[in-house]
Amino acid sequence: MPAAPEAFDFTGQVAWISGASRGIGLCVARKLAAAGARVVGLDVRVSPELKAVAAQTLEVSVSDFAAVQEAAAALARQGLAPSVLVNNAGITRDAVVWKLGEADWDAVLDVNLKGTFNLTRAAVPLMREAGGGAVVCVGSINGLRGKFGQSNYAASKAGMIGFAKAVAREVGRFGVRINVVAPGMVETEMAAAVPAEVRARALEESLLGKLATAADIAHAVMFLASKYASHMTGQVLQVDGGQYL
Repeated sequence: MPAAPEAFDFTGQVAWISGASRGIGLCVARKLAAAGARVVGLDVRVSPELKAVAAQTLEVSVSDFAAVQEAAAALARQGLAPSVLVNNAGITRDAVVWKLGEADWDAVLDVNLKGTFNLTRAAVPLMREAGGGAVVCVGSINGLRGKFGQSNYAASKAGMIGFAKAVAREVGRFGVRINVVAPGMVETEMAAAVPAEVRARALEESLLGKLATAADIAHAVMFLASKYASHMTGQVLQVDGGQYL
């Protein structure tokens, strides 16, 4: 098998990945580990599959500011300050807005958006000290277009995009880049739980006639974290098979 292109060689780099126990996060962890990165996998519950590929795992809720700051400081002391941060942790609590409870609104915003802030807030000073780094946020096309029954989720992902663009302006001068991958529906456990008619509609929207795999999204994450994307920041890369069109 031919060697991976040099720009996709992450040897010597440390990659923090949230929501890394399954789905897209686990796939990203496996891909980056295979490319030489020392993976730090973060999740509320660490899976055996993540332990098999990660150099270090931590059970932490990304929505807990103090816990994230404490974890970041501990990792830095261990020589595991991040070269790459992948903000992937995300949840859904779907309902039309007039039936959406406050707790479900708060839970989604806390994990998806506040969690992105918490980890980025912890990682950026370490990246600045190192002279650079790459942050990749896993968003959604529903943060660009909205989605019936997902006002909380769409708001969290739209907020992630605005957050990334603002932070890109702040950290570019320090050699830190931040970009967003915006998937359509992806073949994950989360997607498997949606009603059949929702899945069928997503398939109808896809111009390629299929849903993305976790690997499709992981490859986009790797690209944005790599030297191939060294002049990209504040961008949103849609990986949706044309769903948004």
